[in-house]
Amino acid sequence: MIDLDQHPCCGRNLDRLIQPAVLLQLARDALHGYALIQALEESPMFAGSRPDPAGVYRYLKAMELRGLVSSEWDTAKSGPAKRIYRITKDGLACLDRWMDSLRAHRDSIQALLAEADGLSGRGGRKE
Repeated sequence: MIDLDQHPCCGRNLDRLIQPAVLLQLARDALHGYALIQALEESPMFAGSRPDPAGVYRYLKAMELRGLVSSEWDTAKSGPAKRIYRITKDGLACLDRWMDSLRAHRDSIQALLAEADGLSGRGGRKE
C-alpha cells in the first residue's frame, strides 16, 4: 500500500513555490541567507519544515543572475561577513506576477474542490 503521507499528493513538495516565497520575504525586509531560511521555515508555505539551505542559496543565486534580487556583503557587525539579499524592482514585478498566477491557480483549485465536493461517496468532503 502506498504511503500517502510521503506521496506528492500530500502537497508537501511545493518546492517550485520557493521563488515567490523568497521574493515575498525579501519584499518585507532585506535578509541574510540564514535569516531568510528561518523566515521561510516559519511561513505557512513550509509549515515548520526547514527548507533545504543549499536549495535556497541556489535559488537566490539564480534569482540574482536574473536580476530579481541583489546582494552585498555586510561587514558592519562583528563576526563573519554575511551576504544580505534585497528584492529589486524587477523582483517586485515578478512577485506581483506570481501572486496573479497563484490567485488564478487558487480559483482553479477551488473550482476543482467544489466539483469533487459534489460527488457523493467518492471522497469529496463538505467543509
